[in-house]
Amino acid sequence: MRRKVTKAIFPVAGLGTRFLPATKSVPKEIMTLVDRPLIQYAIDEARAAGIKEFIFVTSRGKGALEDYFDHAPTLEQELRKKGKDQLLSILKDTNMDSGAIAYIRQHKALGLGHAVWCARRLIGNEPFAVILPDDVIAAEKPCLQQMVEAYEQTGGNMVAAMEVPASQASSYGVLDVEEDMGQMVKVRGMVEKPKAEEAPSNLAVIGRYILDPDVLRSLNQMKSGAGGEIQLTDAIAQEIGGDNGVYGYRFRGQRFDCGSKSGFLQATVSFGLAREELREDLLGFIRDAVRMENAAE
Repeated sequence: MRRKVTKAIFPVAGLGTRFLPATKSVPKEIMTLVDRPLIQYAIDEARAAGIKEFIFVTSRGKGALEDYFDHAPTLEQELRKKGKDQLLSILKDTNMDSGAIAYIRQHKALGLGHAVWCARRLIGNEPFAVILPDDVIAAEKPCLQQMVEAYEQTGGNMVAAMEVPASQASSYGVLDVEEDMGQMVKVRGMVEKPKAEEAPSNLAVIGRYILDPDVLRSLNQMKSGAGGEIQLTDAIAQEIGGDNGVYGYRFRGQRFDCGSKSGFLQATVSFGLAREELREDLLGFIRDAVRMENAAE
């Protein structure tokens, strides 16, 4: 019987320099998309996929991230006193049960592969998920839930994949496809940040993974890859051709790169328009802004 995926790693040790000066005192993962921080979207997605244990790989200065998931008795008491039950319910979703969440420090910024490796002792010999909070995915069925359902059929290692223009291939890990089965592809190779003319396909890996614990053993080798960092894709690539295999999953949904200012703004507009109570005012503002821009030209 295939083991269920109940643990997830959230690599959140980055400094968020692209969002300075905001990230001088606020962890990037706490930055708010409409009315929820980025990390809450990632946690909600993990919960929907059946994740029970949440492992955060952090660094110095991430105290606000840890506090966010703690209970706030004074605030809760005040809301209860004022009869604000709806806000209490919203607040409840931000709380994590004792023992469900763990924090591991990554003391040196040696890459995504190294960040995942830091959590190896908490993973043990179980399959696990990796979620990058920078990648926010709007989907009817959460992306990781889609992947877990597919994983139940295939096992092995699975990466979320989406088609990108050739000009953007150098920003991603790109799949070399052995067999295209529609929603799923069987992978024969992975190339980290290739030049546009050398990319083996237009299928790029984005920040959702379901991995076999053998990947952690590959990461033990501490081999440097692209950019001099320990790349997770390199460790996953070592599993190709083995007993477990590697698959790419074309998820259904729209991905926003909230690690960039442009992507963060696009996500804010998109998620704002999806909220019924905000849609009319926001649409009116956008129409007026476009009208003024056109008139200025």
